[in-house]
Amino acid sequence: MTSPLRYATSPEWVNTVLADFDEFLLDHAAAEKKASGMAISMLSHYPDKVELVSTMADLAVEELSHYREVVKWIHARGLITAADTKDPYVIEFRKSIRQGQDIYLMDRLLTASIIEARGAERFGLVAEALEEPGIKQFYTAIARSEERHYETFLNLAYLYLPQVEVDERWQELLDIEADIVRSMPLRAALH
Repeated sequence: MTSPLRYATSPEWVNTVLADFDEFLLDHAAAEKKASGMAISMLSHYPDKVELVSTMADLAVEELSHYREVVKWIHARGLITAADTKDPYVIEFRKSIRQGQDIYLMDRLLTASIIEARGAERFGLVAEALEEPGIKQFYTAIARSEERHYETFLNLAYLYLPQVEVDERWQELLDIEADIVRSMPLRAALH
């Protein structure tokens, strides 16, 4: 599947990650935990949307499973997990979410979709750069999962909201996200 993203991650980001891979692993674990929590928040916020509740319940479990797997890599490297920190990319991107019942749902679904697409791109880059077969395979699988997740959120937006409005907002948010990524300093972190 082709990435919808409008700004490609630079090779310098990959070099930054590889230079401090332990820090990247810790950030990755936190990102998976937060993704699981976000899915639970979505199903709690929209209990009347049957497809969304079912999908988010599955996603919460899958993201927590990813967290568990990353923690295994962290412990295998002799590290321990750390307290969560704020993700400047997510904080900045969430400022784009508008208020109002339907537009809030649309923006939550579409920003989540784009965040997952960025994760798919970046995990894929990490997988390509790694040499050790076990962790390379792990990141290849994670990248594929993130790609599925981006499609899941986009499809939910189309299920619950008018296609023309979703398409228009999708384009706007892709541009906003590209500007955010372009302006962010490089860190040994997913975002």
